[in-house]
Formats: sequence, C-alpha cells, structure tokens
Amino acid sequence: MIKVTNLYKSFNNHQVLNGADIEIIDGEVITIIGGSGEGKTVLLRHMLGLAHPDSGSVMVDGKEITTLSDQDLNREQLKFGYLFQGAALFDSLTARENVAFGLRNMHIPEQKIKEKVQWCLSHVGLGQINESVKPAELSGGMKKRVGLARAIARDPKYMLYDEPTTGLDPITADTINDLIIHLNKTLRITSVVVTHDMQSAYKVSHRVAVLYKGKIIKIGTPDDIKNSDNEFIKRFIAGYDFSNKI
Repeated sequence: MIKVTNLYKSFNNHQVLNGADIEIIDGEVITIIGGSGEGKTVLLRHMLGLAHPDSGSVMVDGKEITTLSDQDLNREQLKFGYLFQGAALFDSLTARENVAFGLRNMHIPEQKIKEKVQWCLSHVGLGQINESVKPAELSGGMKKRVGLARAIARDPKYMLYDEPTTGLDPITADTINDLIIHLNKTLRITSVVVTHDMQSAYKVSHRVAVLYKGKIIKIGTPDDIKNSDNEFIKRFIAGYDFSNKI
C-alpha cells in the first residue's frame, strides 16, 4: 500500500500541495482528478520519490521513502512503472530498444531480453511491430503503448500514469483506458492514474480522488463522484468555468 499523509510542497512561494492525504490500496485502480496546476503530477512524483516534500510522509509498503538514502530509494523505485504524459521515448532507439532499455543493466541474457520485450509489446497490442520502427514513425497512441510496454518490462508492483489519454483522439484514448484495465486485471498491477479526462476516470477507476487547492477533498467510487454535492466537483465534472465562482 502507498500512504501519503499531510503532504506539503511549494515552489517559489506557491503552495502546490497543502496537506494532501491519500491511501492507495493494493490491487486497485485509483484516479486523481483536479484542475490544471492543482498538483496532481506533483503528488504522483512524490509517490515515486522523484520529489521531496517540504513536510509530510510518503509510505510505500510500510517504508517511509522521504528519508531513504539514494541507494535505498532506488531499490524502492524498482517497484514502480511510470507512463509519462508524452511517453518520453528515446528518439534514436527503435520501439523495441526503448522497451528493452531498462533491462540492459540487469545482467539478463540477450535472448531473455528479446523474449521479455516481445511479451510486453504483446500485452499492449503491439506484438507485430516492426523491428526497426523509430518513435517518429509512430502515432500518438502507439507511442503511449510503447511507453507502457517499457514501464511494465521490469514487472512493477505499482503503475503510475500521468495523463495517459491527453492528446489522443477519443477512440485511441479508449484503447489506452482498456489497456489500463487489462494490465490491472491480468498482471495485478496497482495503478494510480492522474487525469482530467472524466470519461477515462469513470471507466478505469475503482475509486476517484479529487484534488483541490492542494488537498484531497473527496475519495469515492465513480458514482460517488458523479453524485457529489460539492460545488467544485459538480462544476469540474460538468466542465463549467468555475475559476472565479468559488
């Protein structure tokens, strides 16, 4: 389980996280929603140990990661896969080389790496991808799939998704949603999804957490969120301009 308690983080005197609390339960898909600039990605980065809080606690499987040495933190980070918003593929490498990248320093025989890469690509629906294709030749949806294959290559316990459907057409976005569900069910990966795409949040989530003014103001099932009487949540999910009305 991941447990974030009373987390504070500011940048240049701008308070981004303001006492955020959230628990991620093993086996679930939980989505964190909120407006742009509310700190969703910042919260995600704290869970992974890529950012250090001003104060507060981040526990991963009962271990406080904010006080770990670099070596111990690196060991904890091996539990995580991370899908970046823009996929973050290496342009100079082929799609298959991108997936294999994180396996190269694990002293795995080359044949085993090839088998693992094929397995990962098959799980994201790219089992037949050309051996020599580079990221520049891929569509946005295919780049996301390759990034996802790379993220699961090291068998993570936790998968973190940063805006996985941003920039994709509705059909491709729904394909990514199906992959999130598929990986959660077949590989039993606990998943944390940051998004402002409500259709995606409703489809993939066991629970949805709402981040507002640096705090989690509500956590519940998709139906709980749909039926919330909180004014911010109602305006957000309806797509109203609430910036000067609350």
